[in-house]
Formats: sequence, C-alpha cells, structure tokens
Amino acid sequence: MISDRWRMQLDYRVISIGTLAAHPLWDEKVQSRTGHATTTLIRAGDAAILVDPSLPAPALLARMSERTNLHPDAVTHVFLTSFERERRRALGAFESAAWLLHESEMDSARESLDAQRDDARDAGDGDLLALIDAERDILERCRAAPDRLAPGVDLFPLPGITPGCCGLLLSLPGQTVLVCGDAVPTLEHLASGQVLPHCASIEQARESFREAVEIADVLILGRDNLACNPLRRLM
Repeated sequence: MISDRWRMQLDYRVISIGTLAAHPLWDEKVQSRTGHATTTLIRAGDAAILVDPSLPAPALLARMSERTNLHPDAVTHVFLTSFERERRRALGAFESAAWLLHESEMDSARESLDAQRDDARDAGDGDLLALIDAERDILERCRAAPDRLAPGVDLFPLPGITPGCCGLLLSLPGQTVLVCGDAVPTLEHLASGQVLPHCASIEQARESFREAVEIADVLILGRDNLACNPLRRLM
C-alpha cells in the first residue's frame, strides 16, 4: 500500500508528443514525416524518470526547459519502453542517469545484435560492424529495470510490438495512468482497438493492447498525447 505522502509526490508530464513516420490509420503508405516517440517525465519521491528520450538532444532539452524546471543532470533514470533506435536519440544527454530496459527486451536486443554482427562479419562489412558494436555498447550501458522503479511506478510488460516492450503503470489517488510505448500508439489506434501492423508478435501485441485498456484510466500513448481511456467503461 502506497502511503498518502508518496502519492502526493507522484506526478507526470508529457515533455514531447510523438508521431508516426507513416500513420496507417491515416492511409499513409510511405513516410510522411520523421517519426519520434512520446517522451514523458515522471517524478516520484526522489526519482525523476524520463521515458523514451526520442527527439535529438538539442530539441528534447529545449522541450524540457519549456515543460519543466528540471535540469537534465537531475534526471535520475531513463526508461526505454523498447530498444528501438528511434526511441533513444537523446539518451547520451543523460549520462548521469541510470538507463533502464525491461530484462526481456535487453535479452532480445542482445540476441538480435549478435545475429546482425555475425552476418556483418561474414559479409566483411566493417562499417556495419562498427555501427552494431556501437549499438551493443549502448545496450551494455543499460540495466534491467526493477519491477518497481519508484513508489507508485511499476513495470507493466506489454510484449508484442517488440519481444520485451514494457510500459510503466502509475498509481495515483483514484486513478491509474499507463505509459504505453507503442503498445497503444495513437488516438486512432485506441479508438479502433488496433495495433501497429509491424510486430514481433501480432497475437501478443493484441493481448497487450487489451491489458492496457483494461487497467488504465489514462493512457500516455506511444506516438500521441495522453488520453482518457474511452474503452474501459465499455468493457
């Protein structure tokens, strides 16, 4: 049971609203813009958790200065809902923070990078090997996230889009808030009950979507703003 004192210290704010490079529910077949993920700041007790620092560092730091008085060095944790490159463009701006991933996402990313490295080595592609090694260095800098990041902030696994996609569940007085990552990407996907077409597992992605709308009163969407859950009261 979280005490009232901790509950009063838990808050969240969208720093940057994300977007899809090509929105399938807008009938876009090709890239129409530069995609980036929604970035959220969560403060809980002494923790300041930045989720998915997706914009390039100068743009994200500018957004932070517009949306909060928190200095980048005061960010204690960076949590990635997945290891996709698009989700972590500004990661290096938070060197003093702990970089966190769900453990299953770390494992799947490591397996994928090892396979890519073997292919690049067999092909004699030195440039690609260097890129893969740089990705592996970032992954090794990350740590497996604990089940609870801070009082009232818990992991909420949402596998499917990627094998270890994971959100954060915030327990507030009379309300639950879920940072969804791409498990629930946009308002259109939420309203229509659809997931993104490119998934590691479409069945898992659909189940994760269902779990998200069953538990959350408010959803912070992976490529959109926050939204009150229009489906939960219908279920």
